[in-house]
Amino acid sequence: MHIHILGICGTFMGGIALLAKEQGHHVTGADLNVYPPMSTQLSEQGITLHQSYSVEQFDPMPDIVIIGNALSRGNEAVEYILNRNIPYLSGPQWLREQVLSSRWVLAVAGTHGKTTTSSLLAWILESAGLSPGFLIGGVPSNFGVSARMGTSPFFVVEADEYDTAFFDKRSKFVHYQPRTLVLNNLEYDHADIFPDLAAIERQFHHLIRTVPGEGKILVNASEMSLKTVMDMGCWTETEFFSQRHKATWAQSDWLCDEPNRPGDSMVLHTPSGEKWPIKSPLFGKHNLLNMTAAVAAARHAGVPCSEAITALSTFKGVKRRLEVFAQQDGVTFYDDFAHHPTAVASTLEGLKQQTSGRVVAVIELRSNTMQMGIHDDELVSALKPADNVVLYQPPTSSTSFDSITDRLGPSAITYNSVELIVSHIIQEVRTGDVVVIMSNGGFGGLRGLLSQRLSG
Repeated sequence: MHIHILGICGTFMGGIALLAKEQGHHVTGADLNVYPPMSTQLSEQGITLHQSYSVEQFDPMPDIVIIGNALSRGNEAVEYILNRNIPYLSGPQWLREQVLSSRWVLAVAGTHGKTTTSSLLAWILESAGLSPGFLIGGVPSNFGVSARMGTSPFFVVEADEYDTAFFDKRSKFVHYQPRTLVLNNLEYDHADIFPDLAAIERQFHHLIRTVPGEGKILVNASEMSLKTVMDMGCWTETEFFSQRHKATWAQSDWLCDEPNRPGDSMVLHTPSGEKWPIKSPLFGKHNLLNMTAAVAAARHAGVPCSEAITALSTFKGVKRRLEVFAQQDGVTFYDDFAHHPTAVASTLEGLKQQTSGRVVAVIELRSNTMQMGIHDDELVSALKPADNVVLYQPPTSSTSFDSITDRLGPSAITYNSVELIVSHIIQEVRTGDVVVIMSNGGFGGLRGLLSQRLSG
């Protein structure tokens, strides 16, 4: 079957493409924004990309079109499909019908940490010999791809609350019907489709309604918004994880007989009373919670805690999640997906703990929520750990970020050109600095331009 995917370079839709290709389908796709790592792995799989939504992409005509949620009515390709009655469906619907219907689905939901926790969970299952399938909104370095079918009943999916498609306004995750569900956290986001936090909480409640009574829900006990969700009703056994001792899965500080252990370490207290010391392979205390959730979810799938914790030590991280992409003259350059204030703060705080030099934050406020200024106050606070801040304001943007840089003071500056940002970084950084580029998109090719200048 010839499957054509619109919005194929999005992290989710790119994963759909890989799964369809692995099933033996002929897969093509189109997108406006083609950038790594998704474009790279699609190219490596021999999937042809059309870089526009013009109607020429429909020659030859596909058997079915999978439409991503970035496309809406008025789009040239969408109107062509509707006018000619070409069969179409959403990515989540295809995933449910073609992949998940016969699988034990382990879903990870939440505002932050979905990609890392899903990657950790998939790697734990892999290390235990279970060969899981997965679809993750990033590329785990242990696997090198964002999605695969796997050979066991287990399938790990990153469960996003964003809407499904222009013709299906439910959250994507209600299609997945997980048996194991992780609820990492919940904050207000996606202001373009949700009027307030209560609307997102309602969608999370709809997700909980799909988990069978014989399943398991793992909830971050520190999140009041998740408590609100659970209070709406739950019919499934629930376990809680937290940095507090009272949770089912609790964390405490490192054993006192090893006083020199760094901060990103913990002792994990399990429901059976066991205590497991864990040294995080990742920056930041938020990743300790991600690891706890992954270990707990893996245990529900039958992986003993001892095996899960051993697997953590060989986890290599996720591309674009604090990924080192260059080191030059004593300066380390990171690429990170952070764009929500909480994620930005976690990234910067983790880096400050790991370096004695300056931390330079270079950020693209690309999401609709950030463009609307919903979180400006929180963003200013989140950026304060950085010694220097560079904000990108595209020339096509109608939003001004001057209020943010004014409140941060002389250590912050805004540019409307990626080339100017590259020149600024090259001129201003010095030995010992850490530079972190934060964006949930391509950032105008900043990483590639910077790498070229560094290599030159």
